Amino acid sequence: QVEIVESGGGSVQAGGSLSLSCVASGSMSCGLAWYRQAPGKERELVSRISTDGATNNAASVKGRFTISRFTMSRISRGVKRTLVMRLDDLKIDDTGVYFCAACEERDSSGTLMTYLYWGQGIQVSVAS
Repeated sequence: QVEIVESGGGSVQAGGSLSLSCVASGSMSCGLAWYRQAPGKERELVSRISTDGATNNAASVKGRFTISRFTMSRISRGVKRTLVMRLDDLKIDDTGVYFCAACEERDSSGTLMTYLYWGQGIQVSVAS
Protein backbone atom coordinates (compact mmCIF):
# COMPACT_ATOMS: atom_id res chain seq x y z
CA GLN A 1 0.00 0.00 0.00
CA VAL A 2 1.23 3.49 -0.85
CA GLU A 3 0.18 6.62 0.98
CA ILE A 4 0.26 9.93 -0.90
CA VAL A 5 0.17 13.39 0.64
CA GLU A 6 0.01 16.51 -1.53
CA SER A 7 0.66 20.11 -0.53
CA GLY A 8 1.07 23.50 -2.14
CA GLY A 9 -1.32 24.88 -4.70
CA GLY A 10 -3.53 27.87 -4.08
CA SER A 11 -4.70 30.90 -6.03
CA VAL A 12 -2.55 33.12 -8.21
CA GLN A 13 -2.84 35.68 -10.98
CA ALA A 14 -2.11 34.67 -14.54
CA GLY A 15 1.63 34.72 -15.13
CA GLY A 16 2.35 33.78 -11.53
CA SER A 17 4.03 30.71 -10.06
CA LEU A 18 3.28 27.95 -7.60
CA SER A 19 4.89 24.75 -6.36
CA LEU A 20 3.17 21.44 -5.73
CA SER A 21 4.69 18.86 -3.44
CA CYS A 22 3.92 15.15 -3.29
CA VAL A 23 5.20 12.70 -0.70
CA ALA A 24 4.53 9.06 -1.49
CA SER A 25 5.47 6.46 1.07
CA GLY A 26 5.17 2.71 1.33
CA SER A 27 6.44 -0.45 -0.21
CA MET A 28 7.10 0.59 -3.81
CA SER A 29 9.64 0.87 -6.56
CA CYS A 30 7.85 2.90 -9.15
CA GLY A 31 7.46 6.30 -10.69
CA LEU A 32 5.30 9.25 -9.78
CA ALA A 33 3.14 11.60 -11.77
CA TRP A 34 1.00 14.71 -11.59
CA TYR A 35 -2.42 14.73 -13.21
CA ARG A 36 -4.97 17.51 -13.27
CA GLN A 37 -8.67 17.79 -13.79
CA ALA A 38 -10.24 21.03 -14.90
CA PRO A 39 -13.93 21.72 -14.27
CA GLY A 40 -16.05 19.75 -16.70
CA LYS A 41 -13.06 18.00 -18.25
CA GLU A 42 -11.42 14.61 -17.95
CA ARG A 43 -8.35 14.05 -15.86
CA GLU A 44 -5.16 14.53 -17.88
CA LEU A 45 -1.53 13.64 -17.35
CA VAL A 46 0.61 16.71 -16.70
CA SER A 47 4.03 15.37 -15.84
CA ARG A 48 5.56 12.05 -14.88
CA ILE A 49 8.90 10.81 -13.68
CA SER A 50 10.22 7.28 -13.67
CA THR A 51 12.43 5.72 -11.04
CA ASP A 52 15.54 6.51 -13.10
CA GLY A 53 14.63 10.18 -13.18
CA ALA A 54 13.40 10.37 -16.77
CA THR A 55 10.62 12.94 -17.09
CA ASN A 56 7.83 13.50 -19.53
CA ASN A 57 5.59 16.59 -19.65
CA ALA A 58 2.37 17.24 -21.50
CA ALA A 59 2.76 19.56 -24.48
CA SER A 60 0.48 22.13 -22.86
CA VAL A 61 2.89 22.66 -19.95
CA LYS A 62 6.30 22.20 -21.56
CA GLY A 63 8.62 25.06 -20.74
CA ARG A 64 6.37 26.17 -17.87
CA PHE A 65 6.11 23.23 -15.46
CA THR A 66 9.29 21.65 -14.14
CA ILE A 67 10.10 18.78 -11.82
CA SER A 68 12.32 20.65 -9.38
CA ARG A 69 12.95 17.89 -6.88
CA PHE A 70 12.68 14.11 -6.87
CA THR A 71 14.22 12.34 -3.89
CA MET A 72 14.01 9.00 -2.17
CA SER A 73 14.72 7.91 1.38
CA ARG A 74 14.36 4.62 3.22
CA ILE A 75 11.71 4.33 5.93
CA SER A 76 10.62 1.45 8.16
CA ARG A 77 7.83 0.36 5.82
CA GLY A 78 9.58 0.85 2.53
CA VAL A 79 10.59 4.10 0.88
CA LYS A 80 9.50 7.70 0.83
CA ARG A 81 9.61 9.56 -2.47
CA THR A 82 9.26 13.31 -2.65
CA LEU A 83 8.25 14.98 -5.90
CA VAL A 84 8.08 18.76 -6.25
CA MET A 85 6.77 20.39 -9.40
CA ARG A 86 7.30 24.07 -10.09
CA LEU A 87 4.52 25.77 -12.09
CA ASP A 88 5.59 28.98 -13.82
CA ASP A 89 3.81 31.39 -16.16
CA LEU A 90 0.47 30.01 -15.05
CA LYS A 91 -2.50 30.44 -17.36
CA ILE A 92 -6.22 30.47 -16.64
CA ASP A 93 -6.47 27.09 -18.39
CA ASP A 94 -4.15 25.62 -15.76
CA THR A 95 -6.93 25.92 -13.21
CA GLY A 96 -8.03 22.61 -11.78
CA VAL A 97 -7.48 19.96 -9.15
CA TYR A 98 -4.00 18.47 -9.32
CA PHE A 99 -3.47 14.87 -8.25
CA CYS A 100 -0.26 13.07 -7.43
CA ALA A 101 -0.17 9.43 -8.47
CA ALA A 102 2.24 6.55 -7.91
CA CYS A 103 3.09 3.27 -9.60
CA GLU A 104 2.36 2.93 -13.28
CA GLU A 105 -0.15 0.40 -14.57
CA ARG A 106 0.57 -0.66 -18.14
CA ASP A 107 -1.17 -2.86 -20.68
CA SER A 108 0.37 -5.94 -22.32
CA SER A 109 2.23 -3.80 -24.85
CA GLY A 110 3.77 -1.64 -22.15
CA THR A 111 1.58 1.39 -22.81
CA LEU A 112 0.90 3.47 -19.74
CA MET A 113 -2.74 3.12 -18.76
CA THR A 114 -3.07 4.73 -15.35
CA TYR A 115 -1.53 4.76 -11.90
CA LEU A 116 -2.41 2.53 -8.99
CA TYR A 117 -2.31 4.97 -6.10
CA TRP A 118 -3.73 8.48 -5.93
CA GLY A 119 -3.67 11.45 -3.61
CA GLN A 120 -6.74 13.43 -2.61
CA GLY A 121 -5.98 16.27 -4.98
CA ILE A 122 -5.10 19.90 -4.45
CA GLN A 123 -6.68 22.98 -5.97
CA VAL A 124 -4.83 25.36 -8.28
CA SER A 125 -6.78 28.45 -9.32
CA VAL A 126 -5.45 30.97 -11.83
CA ALA A 127 -7.26 34.28 -12.25
CA SER A 128 -6.92 36.90 -14.97
